[in-house]
Amino acid sequence: MANMKNPWDNENIENPWDNKEPEKIIKFQKIKKTQKPNLNIRPAWWVLIVIALWLATGFYQVQTNENGVVLRFGKYVDTTAPGLHYHLPYPIEDVIKVSMTQERSINLGGNDTSAHSYRDNAFTETHMLTGDENIVDINLTVVWRIKNANDFLFNMRSPEETVRVAAQSVLREIVGQSEMMPIISGDRGKVEDDTKSELQKVLDDFGSGVEIVRVKLQKADPPKQVVDAFNEVQRAKADMERFKNEAEAYRNEVVPNAHGQASQILQSAEAYNQAVVNKATGEADRFNSVYKAYKKGKDVTIRRLYLETMEEVLKKSDKVIVDPSTKGSNVLPILPLNTVK
Repeated sequence: MANMKNPWDNENIENPWDNKEPEKIIKFQKIKKTQKPNLNIRPAWWVLIVIALWLATGFYQVQTNENGVVLRFGKYVDTTAPGLHYHLPYPIEDVIKVSMTQERSINLGGNDTSAHSYRDNAFTETHMLTGDENIVDINLTVVWRIKNANDFLFNMRSPEETVRVAAQSVLREIVGQSEMMPIISGDRGKVEDDTKSELQKVLDDFGSGVEIVRVKLQKADPPKQVVDAFNEVQRAKADMERFKNEAEAYRNEVVPNAHGQASQILQSAEAYNQAVVNKATGEADRFNSVYKAYKKGKDVTIRRLYLETMEEVLKKSDKVIVDPSTKGSNVLPILPLNTVK
C-alpha cells in the first residue's frame, strides 16, 4: 500500500482558529460598545406618548346602516350619523353603535316554547275571543326595526318583550272587535292593517323608538277542540251557498222568460182591445150614418137594408130560380145557379 500523506501534517497550513489578529477583535468590541442606543428618555415624553395614544382611541367609524349613540359618563350626549367621528376617550365618553336597517321579528303563538306544559284540551295565549263570542287560534308575526336609537336604548328596559306584550294586547283588542268568519275566511288584511297602525300608536306613546314594518297573520283557525264541528258547519254553509247559487241561476233563467211571456200576452190583449174598440166604433158610426140616411129617405133605406140583409142570408144557401111565365108548358122553368160557374 502506498504511503498516503496526511494533509494535516503540512506545517505550512495555518490554523484558522489561531488568534493572530487580536487588534481587529479589540476594534470590533469597541464598535459594539459605542453603538448601544441611548434609552435615557425623560419620563415626561413617555407620559405624552401614552396620552396621545389614549386620545387616539376616541376615533370611531359609524357604518352606513348604523347610528352612533355617544354617552358621557353613562349619560346620553349625542347621536352621530354614518361616517368618521371622534369622542372623548373611555372612560369619559363611550359610543354604542345601533343598526337602523336590521329588521327584527317576533312570533306570537308560532314558535313560543314555555316551561309550562299545556294539556291538549287547554287554551293558550294564542286563543282569542272574537266580537261574536267565538274563539279563534291566531299566530302573528311582527316585523320591526329601530327608528330612534336614543329612545330605543334608554326608554325601554326590554324592547323586544315590550313589542311582544304590546302586539299581543293590540291584537286581542282588534280581534275582540271583529267577527270570527272574516278573520278565518280571508279578510285578514284589515286585521293586519288595524293591528299595525294601533301597535305603532302604542309604541310611539311609550317613546320606544321602534317602527313596525309589517304585521302578518300566519294562522287563524278555530281551536282544534272544535275544528271538526267547525268544518262541518263550513261545509253546510258551502252547500247552502251552492244551493242558493243554483236557485239564483234557475231564477235568472225562468223569470226573464215569464216576463217575456207576460209582456207578449199584455201586448196581444192590448191589440185585441184596440181591434174590438175600433170595430165597435166603426159599427156604431155605420149605424149612425144609416140612421141619418133612414131619416132622410125611409123607403129607400128600408129597401136597401132589405136587399143587404137578403144578400147576406141568401149568399150562404142554395138558390133555384123558377120563371112563373112558363107555367102550363112542358118546359121546367128551373135555373140551377149552383151549377153555373
